[in-house]
Amino acid sequence: MYRCATFVVFLVLGIAVQLSNGTEVNVKDKDNNLCLYAKLMVNFKVSYEVAVDKSSTAEFELPASVASDGSTCDDTSSTLKLNFGEGHSWSVNFTTEGKIYQVDTITFSYNLGDESIFPDSTSTETTTIYAKPQIKDVGVDTCYSCKSEDTYETDSVSQTLRNVLIQAFVINNSTSENITPCAADEPTTPAAPTTTVPPTTTTEAPVTNSTTTDAPTTDAPVTNSTTTDAPVTNSTTTDAPVTNSTTTDAPVTNSTTTDAPVTNSTTTDAPVTNSTTTDAPVTNSTTTDAPVTNSTTPAPPPTPTPTPTLPAPTTGKYTVQPDVNSTACLLADFGLRFKIKDEEMNFEPNGTAVTGKCEVNSSELVLTSSTVTIKFTFTNDTKKFRLHALNVTGKTSSGVAFSAANTNLSLWESAVGSSYMCNKEQNYTISADLSIYTFELRVQPLAVKKGIFSTAEDCQADGDSFLVPIAVGVSLLVLILIVLLAYFIGRKRNMTVGYESF
Repeated sequence: MYRCATFVVFLVLGIAVQLSNGTEVNVKDKDNNLCLYAKLMVNFKVSYEVAVDKSSTAEFELPASVASDGSTCDDTSSTLKLNFGEGHSWSVNFTTEGKIYQVDTITFSYNLGDESIFPDSTSTETTTIYAKPQIKDVGVDTCYSCKSEDTYETDSVSQTLRNVLIQAFVINNSTSENITPCAADEPTTPAAPTTTVPPTTTTEAPVTNSTTTDAPTTDAPVTNSTTTDAPVTNSTTTDAPVTNSTTTDAPVTNSTTTDAPVTNSTTTDAPVTNSTTTDAPVTNSTTTDAPVTNSTTPAPPPTPTPTPTLPAPTTGKYTVQPDVNSTACLLADFGLRFKIKDEEMNFEPNGTAVTGKCEVNSSELVLTSSTVTIKFTFTNDTKKFRLHALNVTGKTSSGVAFSAANTNLSLWESAVGSSYMCNKEQNYTISADLSIYTFELRVQPLAVKKGIFSTAEDCQADGDSFLVPIAVGVSLLVLILIVLLAYFIGRKRNMTVGYESF
């Protein structure tokens, strides 16, 4: 079986020259069998700060020589991770559903401290961005091919892919000859000429012609019926034979019998009368105006269907582990709902890929579903942790793409070594177009011991803490009023008893 690259060479002329300049990677599983193959070219454009209110743009390509450490393969998901330069990496996460697979997310991390790529950078931090590509419905045991350029822009980073040839789930230790091309590579069919205008104009002509047919239909029979009067005049010429037949009375008698035809000739006037009855169709033609009147009557507007209220989202349980043999360093349980402008959608934890990292004073939780990618960033400030940043990209249930981020949050704050809990529904505004709602929330991003939650600080306690001193204060005030009232009542009675003693 030939490799995918060889098949494309014979299928499309010239592609071998283009692909030869790309990056080619073979990923093998624990049994040393080929499980993932990729050959592609990626161009990066990154905007970064070089001074206060001044930025520069670095443009570079994914080098041909990369390390694939961190790439993984299994039956339902695969990860292609390419490490290059001084702390840069580019990775793609694949998942499979039945007989098709897709790309869930692209992750790009770049080190601003690499002076060879980012000269004069004011920062030395490593920044990570996420992109949601439209690579889906790729058949298992096929190679995904896209020679056209495909660009993803997120924040200050632009990634352009081209000459892509990938098979994420390799079967039988060999790449497939079958190709699934991207939509941009498929030939386009020219649009057919528009022919709807002529039929529209010809449909109006029958309405005009129907009115012109009324005149000849009714008038012609009436005129012809008048010409039948000529035989009546001719019947009078038969009187001459009557005068000539005076020599014999019998013919005269017979001549009188010829008057009957004259009488019969008058009966031909009946068709004239009948011809007038043809006016009825003219009257009937006017009844056709009723549909015209009806057509101008506007139809009643449809009654809008109310949008059903979404049920409470499913609570997901998420953990981050430094490696397979380590206990969890980050724990999070919650149900999540998004509101993008006027559209709401629940986040579905089933089938969601969980990644992240834990450091001394910060941690990250990244959730990637089939439609949304969410990145939570936690920090440790003065012995307390909090949710510092949130980045959300994806598309709504109606297919509208969206992206929102906020790097100046102060949410879910609790002491390091404890967890934060809030069972009630909470609403947070992330940006002008995005709000999130949390349900049954509990999170501990730092100092997790034995892989379980520590004692929780409940958000409900903050509200109850005000009730306790208020209740105590009200009780004391009531008690003071009772004492004063009893004092004045007793004093008044003593004064009354003193007056009566005299």
